[in-house]
Amino acid sequence: MNAALQPATITTAPAGMHPDEWATRVELAACYRVFAMLGWTEMIYNHITLRLPASVSGNDKQFLINPFGLHYSEVTARNLVKINLQGEVLDGSPYPVNPAGFTVHAAIHDGLPGAHCVMHTHTTAGVAVACLKDGLQQTNFYTAQLHGMVAYHDFEGITIHADEAPRLLKSIGGKPAVILRNHGLLAWGATVPQTFVILWTLQRACEIQMATFAMGGAPAAIPVSEAIAVKCTRDALQFNPDHGAGRDVFEALVRQVNRLDRSYLE
Repeated sequence: MNAALQPATITTAPAGMHPDEWATRVELAACYRVFAMLGWTEMIYNHITLRLPASVSGNDKQFLINPFGLHYSEVTARNLVKINLQGEVLDGSPYPVNPAGFTVHAAIHDGLPGAHCVMHTHTTAGVAVACLKDGLQQTNFYTAQLHGMVAYHDFEGITIHADEAPRLLKSIGGKPAVILRNHGLLAWGATVPQTFVILWTLQRACEIQMATFAMGGAPAAIPVSEAIAVKCTRDALQFNPDHGAGRDVFEALVRQVNRLDRSYLE
């Protein structure tokens, strides 16, 4: 296991728990603490979910989600809740699961084969851009790295209705960076680090766009040409599994978390 998550190798999994499940729990709990450190929190709301490996779940699609009612800074490896696609709690957790989180995340985990991790935020910059008619503009360094990667899904209200799932999946297609109109940002990927760097890039793109707008620069923003955006997205290797897919970035942030508070390992 990588150095940043080395504590998982010296922390014994609870009795009866597969070591692979414990390692998955530790990585996801660390990610919640990274979000808390970055300020990507919304009281007790929003979710990061991660599918359990086949060594744990067999042919079933099972994933971990945060216990509803806890702040991200309170999430630990042990108190994450294991559920199936029907939202049934599989580990005897006493915590409830937020239906708004389960509905969207279950649909994506089930409908997109490569979606092992799903992240959703309501950051100020993300929601602001999601409220714009034209959405994200191709005018900065970060949007140029997301050419052809951004999907949009129209707002249908609070996401607690299962019948929205097919429309959501159709909107997403195969694009890993998603702007939920009037709502917020979402990213999915094969791993926690890959999903994180996609979301981080999308978040930075939104922040820069809003800073540009704050200067009255929307009409005068310098566009990035299609050709340059295609080149930037090709040259941005941080999403690429052959180049670590964000592992180095994520590990650096986990090391910061470890210096601040290692209680996520509990």
